[in-house]
Amino acid sequence: MDPYKEARGNDVDLSIYKGKVFLIVNVASQCGLTNSNYTELSQLYEKYKNQGFEILAFPCNQFGAQEPRNNE
Repeated sequence: MDPYKEARGNDVDLSIYKGKVFLIVNVASQCGLTNSNYTELSQLYEKYKNQGFEILAFPCNQFGAQEPRNNE
């Protein structure tokens, strides 16, 4: 399987997450719920990070063009 790219364009081998529980989230920086969502995701991560929990957030511009930024 080809590696995935992170926001800076670096390869990410998803095998580093083997054995962990993770939440995959689409995010949009200009969504009206961004601040509350990020706050709640941060709280969730802090609560469970020592148990192998990870959050993978992927920017998505498909919902009302609320993530218009590029990788720069």
